[in-house]
Amino acid sequence: MASTGLQLLGLVLAVLGWACGALVCAAPLWRVSAFVGGELVIAQVVWEGLWMNCLSQTTGQIQCKTYDSTLALPTSAQAARGLTILSLLLCLLALVLGVAGAKCTHCLGDGNQASKARLARIAGVMYLVAGLAYLLPICWTAYGIVRNFYDPNVAAPLKRELGPALYLGWGACVLLLLGGALLHVGSAPPGGRILPLLRGAAKDNQHAGAVTLGYVR
Repeated sequence: MASTGLQLLGLVLAVLGWACGALVCAAPLWRVSAFVGGELVIAQVVWEGLWMNCLSQTTGQIQCKTYDSTLALPTSAQAARGLTILSLLLCLLALVLGVAGAKCTHCLGDGNQASKARLARIAGVMYLVAGLAYLLPICWTAYGIVRNFYDPNVAAPLKRELGPALYLGWGACVLLLLGGALLHVGSAPPGGRILPLLRGAAKDNQHAGAVTLGYVR
């Protein structure tokens, strides 16, 4: 029962991490810049994400525009797109394997517990890999923002700050890593590997005891 609870908890946390990761991937809030133009009275806030950038004004008007060309983006942005999409696809595949291999489901039948445990452990490893793959673009983007912010050669209007999507992305990575670890730990194969050794030792002890009794008689 305890391992089944760990499996369910791991799946729930991993699915929450996947949902947060999908929201972060689509949100244009990776980089945020608030500034006042030199000749303008209206304050503007620039939001930048993986797929679009938005301009918000104090009047409440928000204008968003998707990037015209993927190849024109910096290499870091292209890599971030690829890693986030790969991580989300891995999470989707891991969800299918995790549900099929969970002890509380009957997708593969109740008599094939060893195969179900193997599938669930593979799903846990895939969630761990997906969490690490999602963590790379989040941390690299944050590093680039901080580096440019303190670089005196970068003009003030071009400086960016950490957007709320990055903080949510770190939370999604923690959920994916924790969920994958719990799913992997809670999916131990039935009987474990130590039982055959114990049974063999018990048989040896019984045999030795029988031989000893034979000598005594």
